[in-house]
Amino acid sequence: MTIKRGVSLYSFQEEYFLRTLSLEDCIRVAGEIGARGIEIIPEQSIPGFPELTDEFVADWFAWMDKYGTTPVATDLFLDTKLHPDRRLTLEEQIASVRRDIDIAVRLGAKVIRAIINTPPEVMEGAAPYAEEKGVRLLLEVHAPFHYSHPWILQHLEVMHRTGSPALGLMPDMGTFVKRFPRVVSERALRDGAKPELVDLIVKTYDDHGDTHALMDIVNYRGGGPVDFGLARQATHYIWSEPKAMLPHMPLIGHIQAKFYEMTGDGDEYSIPYDEIVPVLAEGGFDGYLSSEYEGNRHIQDIYPVDSVEQVRRQHAMFARLLGEEA
Repeated sequence: MTIKRGVSLYSFQEEYFLRTLSLEDCIRVAGEIGARGIEIIPEQSIPGFPELTDEFVADWFAWMDKYGTTPVATDLFLDTKLHPDRRLTLEEQIASVRRDIDIAVRLGAKVIRAIINTPPEVMEGAAPYAEEKGVRLLLEVHAPFHYSHPWILQHLEVMHRTGSPALGLMPDMGTFVKRFPRVVSERALRDGAKPELVDLIVKTYDDHGDTHALMDIVNYRGGGPVDFGLARQATHYIWSEPKAMLPHMPLIGHIQAKFYEMTGDGDEYSIPYDEIVPVLAEGGFDGYLSSEYEGNRHIQDIYPVDSVEQVRRQHAMFARLLGEEA
């Protein structure tokens, strides 16, 4: 089995924001958990972004050596409107991506997550520079997008037409939400949603019903802002068969292993990783499963957030599904 385990430091955003974990601490706990591949959002974690000081870079590689971790991926966000009166030109957007490629290279990462709103022409324009620098630009396939979505098809056309080894896909496992995340619906109840409407929304989603009809139904049933928010959220989750990744496996270079809640039983409540990991193995995926914990925002009003424990549980699950020794 060549699938490796890693973590996006985004997973520890709660503790990093509250300063209970420093950047070094995040890397340390990742190594302790066995999440050896490190994915970082430079804008979130690097003081002075987009400038990288020599001191920071030296510390970064020293931490990698100290904690047995490896730089794997960086995440870019493409600003399309930095000016009050116009959007960035194509050339300016490509220049922004080139800047982020340079950052990834300095950090030793070979993979760059291109956020879903990155236009295909920007990917095509930046590809030669990525090739020159030896990194891959991977388009995030993020819910509610899927592999037959027109936007994704436009990107696939560029990838297949150019044949650039620098271009590919980074599936976010939030595209495989089989059950409505319990932490989300429970938060809505605490925020004052009507229980009968919450039940309707959750049941509609879990039964793979028409989630786009929920806004009208919630309106007709006298729902309030929290009910509308939950109904809208139901249209942002999607469930599709994990085997949808197989035809695109040669393009897939990294996995964002989204999760909302690892239960005490060692499984993710909403996303069936026991169905996903075998598909990745079948397709010969040899990159990283990179944890991306997003449950913190849904429980922080009532429970202490322990992102480290949640990531630890996910990696215990990964180790089991990958057949690693305990």
